[in-house]
Amino acid sequence: MTLEPVLLVVGGGAGAAWGLVADRISARWPAHPGGVVRAVDWRTVAVAIASGVTFALLLARWPELADRVVLGIYLGALMVLLATDLDQRLLPDVITLPLVGYALVVVVLGLDPLVAGKDLGIASSIVAGIAAPALLLLTDRLFGGALGMGDVKLAVSLGLMAGITRLVTGFLLATIAGAVVLVGLMALGRLSRRSIVPFGPILIGAGVIAALLP
Repeated sequence: MTLEPVLLVVGGGAGAAWGLVADRISARWPAHPGGVVRAVDWRTVAVAIASGVTFALLLARWPELADRVVLGIYLGALMVLLATDLDQRLLPDVITLPLVGYALVVVVLGLDPLVAGKDLGIASSIVAGIAAPALLLLTDRLFGGALGMGDVKLAVSLGLMAGITRLVTGFLLATIAGAVVLVGLMALGRLSRRSIVPFGPILIGAGVIAALLP
């Protein structure tokens, strides 16, 4: 076995393990009503698979250790947010707000591989960090949606990390993938047209895709 497949297996295994940890965190925190701890269920499997695939592709896409560390911290936080949103439809401030600061620091220091070395890379990050939450708020108000402020705060860090082009591409691909999943769930009778679907997973998917694009 060559080095690359070994790294993919290691990355996938470590990512899946982190997904399990993230799910167990979300099962306990933020505290559930009555102190109930959710048992292992489909969300556990979904987050573990998503995290495993994400970190395997992270190692395949970014060969430099520094890039892996910077993006690994970012993607690891997104996996915890995915778990909490699937569990409680909640994106906690204790993660989303520090993630904004983290994204701003790595961008300004030139450590973010998604925009580093690009013409107007920092400008693209700042514009995306402002425009992404602004557009979310605007469309939510226009269409009478129920967007949570956690989504808006998350959009800031996603824009800062990805920049304009990557974030738009990631959001489009994540939206298409999300639509396919929702149609499949409706066909299986797991969702109805009146079901409330959290928007956080689409945003998180956009961030992940943006980080892994060629």
